[in-house]
Amino acid sequence: MQMDKANPLAFLPINFRHEKKFLMQNGIDSWQDIRLITDLEINQFVQKECLCTESRFKKIRVIATFILDLNLNPHEAYLLLHSGIPSIEALSILNPDILEKKIRRLERILNTTTQSEINLALLKKWILKAKNLT
Repeated sequence: MQMDKANPLAFLPINFRHEKKFLMQNGIDSWQDIRLITDLEINQFVQKECLCTESRFKKIRVIATFILDLNLNPHEAYLLLHSGIPSIEALSILNPDILEKKIRRLERILNTTTQSEINLALLKKWILKAKNLT
């Protein structure tokens, strides 16, 4: 997937369509804006739009945090999230080998490969950044 510079949320897959539509309709269309969304605001969003879920909003917020704080591209952030890494704190305590196994397991389950060149050196870099932030 190509990242649309005019709409950074365009890369999100179809299962986030309701949340993406809601965010854009409400002028929340940048990773910076998304990262600042609070749990209280998420609860209010879900009450306003019944097709949106708290879980998906929180996942989008985690993706935004990974993108901004770790300087990852959206695909790398999405990969981390769906490999079972829910936060920068969780990433900071991982071993690069374990993280690589999580990512490769996800790839096998999805029968795909990542769009980024994932290797141990890159994973160590991500973990070190996460440690420096926590």
